[in-house]
Amino acid sequence: MDKKKTVIVTGASQGIGAAIVRALLDRGYNVVANSRSISKSGISPTANLTLVDGDIGDVATAERVTKTALSSFGSIDHLVNSAGIYTSKPFTEYSADDLRRFVSTNLYGFVFITQFAVKEMLAQGAGGSVTTITAALADNPQTGASGSIPMITKGGLNTVTLSLANEYAKPRIRFNAVAPGVVDTPMHEDHPQELLKTLSPMGTIAAAQDVADAVVYLIEARYVTGEVLHVDGGAHAGRW
Repeated sequence: MDKKKTVIVTGASQGIGAAIVRALLDRGYNVVANSRSISKSGISPTANLTLVDGDIGDVATAERVTKTALSSFGSIDHLVNSAGIYTSKPFTEYSADDLRRFVSTNLYGFVFITQFAVKEMLAQGAGGSVTTITAALADNPQTGASGSIPMITKGGLNTVTLSLANEYAKPRIRFNAVAPGVVDTPMHEDHPQELLKTLSPMGTIAAAQDVADAVVYLIEARYVTGEVLHVDGGAHAGRW
C-alpha cells in the first residue's frame, strides 16, 4: 500500500471484531476500533490504533467515531461493521425489548456509521469499501438453532449490502458481507462444543481468524462488490 489506509471496525473489543483489528494492524492499516467499553477491554491504543467507546446504535457515537478517524489519521478508506448481537430462543419468547436491542445494534449500528463513512469516501473521491458481518443462518435456518428475530436484521443487512453495492458502484465504494456460521467466540462459551460441531457439514467450528481472513480479502479485493461470503463450513449450501 502506497499510503497507509484507515479502517473503522465496530464491535471490536472481542471475538470476531478483535480478530479483525489484529489482522488489519498486522497488514499495516490504521484502525479506529469501537465498542461500548473498548478502552476497558485490555486493548491498548498505539500509533496505528485509536479506540472510541460508545454504543454504535447511537448516532452520536457514529459521528464521534468518524471524527476520530479523520482527526487521528486523515481519512476513512474502509469500514467493517462487526458490531452485532444474537440470542437464540423460540419465536414466541422474544420480547419487545429483545427486538429493540436487535434493531438498535444490528440495524442502527450499521446505518449511522455507514452513512458517515460513505459521505467521507465520496468527499475523498478515492473509493473505499464497507464490509458487514451478517450470519449464515439468515440464508439457511437450522432446527435447533432458533434465531428468527435476529435473522430479520441479519438478512436485512445482506439485502442492503447488495442494494448499496449497486448504488455506489460508479464512485467505487464496494459493499460486501461475511456470513459466518458457528465461530469460537465468547458468544458460544457456554454451549457444548460437540453440539456446535453438528451445525456445520465439515463438523468443525470456525476460529475468529477465519472470519477476519475473509474480511481482509474483501477489503483488498478491488473488483468484488455485492458479495455475501459465507464462512460456515458449507452450511449455506443445503442439508447434510
